[in-house]
Amino acid sequence: MPDDSINVGAASRRVPVELAKAYRLLNHGPVTLVTSAHAGRRNVMAASWAMPLDFQPPKVAVVIDASTLTRELVDAGGEFALNIPTRGQATATLAVGSRSGREQDKFAAAGLATFAAAEIAVPLVAGCLAWLECRVIPEPAVAGRYDLFIAEVVAAWADPAAFSEGRWHFPDAECRSIHYLAGGAFFATGEGFQVVPGERE
Repeated sequence: MPDDSINVGAASRRVPVELAKAYRLLNHGPVTLVTSAHAGRRNVMAASWAMPLDFQPPKVAVVIDASTLTRELVDAGGEFALNIPTRGQATATLAVGSRSGREQDKFAAAGLATFAAAEIAVPLVAGCLAWLECRVIPEPAVAGRYDLFIAEVVAAWADPAAFSEGRWHFPDAECRSIHYLAGGAFFATGEGFQVVPGERE
């Protein structure tokens, strides 16, 4: 397994996100890159079906198909990370969502560098907008029947150029989060706007 887990530049561009506000990293429904590792093996897959579930303690849910290497590693290790890629990482996101990690190291094949997580033994993808480190809350019946994993967020991080003070503020077109439709079609997160409570349009 290639050792590219030391990436000082990537780690230095992140700041901690208050765990009670970690849900805001996922609330707008971006594509995520799910990273996993166990016993010297690692993998990354793309997942659109990931969502926040709770505030304190923060929880997330993600669907991981039973046939995948990611599922094998998450089942064995009980941990995963949700990485939120940029518009500039869309090609790599499609690539890791279209190939099996049983055939090759998908990080290397897609040109994705990694760095070490703080609380879990799973790599984080460099260049992303945000990262959530997660420990599985065992629900074997739910996972077995629906491929649905529930996990507690034990650490959350964001690139301050795109997320600070609990809010997204995408700096440019390439550094927006992305949303997957189908067949290689994505769209980027659009312009934000504010609504004043009680105001009529």
